[in-house]
Amino acid sequence: MNVELTDLRRRFGRTEAVAGVSLQAGPGVFGLLGPNGAGKTSLLRMMATVLAPSSGRMELLGRDPGDHADRREIRRRLGYLPQSLGYYPGFTVSEFVEYFALLKDMPPAKVPGAVASAVERCGLSDRARSKLRSLSGGMLRRVGIAQAIVNDPELLLLDEPTAGLDPEQRMAFRALLREIGGRATVVVSTHLVEDVGAACTEVTLMNQGKIVFHGTPAQLTARGEGSGAAGDAPLERGYSAVLSEARA
Repeated sequence: MNVELTDLRRRFGRTEAVAGVSLQAGPGVFGLLGPNGAGKTSLLRMMATVLAPSSGRMELLGRDPGDHADRREIRRRLGYLPQSLGYYPGFTVSEFVEYFALLKDMPPAKVPGAVASAVERCGLSDRARSKLRSLSGGMLRRVGIAQAIVNDPELLLLDEPTAGLDPEQRMAFRALLREIGGRATVVVSTHLVEDVGAACTEVTLMNQGKIVFHGTPAQLTARGEGSGAAGDAPLERGYSAVLSEARA
């Protein structure tokens, strides 16, 4: 397993944002759903080794992120797109992706080819020399995805990756996720239930810091059948039904 979480918790003052999450994940695309404040971002930040757990055990790519040497190795093999990605406006697209490749300790000889490949896979080859300040919000999000995949990660964590993408770009992104998920573990946090149905092999639904559902998109859909739950599509009704049960 590339991800093994056992009773993982994270507190901020008196608030327990992640409240005893246990989860295992191997290769595939895993959707992380839940309302605002459910704990999704805090969970992803811990998996990205940005945030330390308050308690519990976490093993990533067979290593302990609490150990300095292991954490460094995990970060070499990890890709992470946070909700808000800071950037230098004067960098070009290629310069920005190259910067992250170097931060991940990629061998210098491999960096140019890896940068060109990541930029191309995110549909930005024609903007490779454009300054980041000149890009739209959707293009900047694609640059963020490019930096996350430049090192061909074994564990890819994406927080709201399709924010700002148009429908055509979202379809291309889903295809990219399916490709990467064939050999790596991809965890996607999103509010867009339809993205989960189209790209994910498994889905985890969180509410108030806890996992209230884990299974396939089909199993989540089945939870909404005959429930009368709100939603325009079967998967949305399953999502609503599970949340209603969790809150009852």
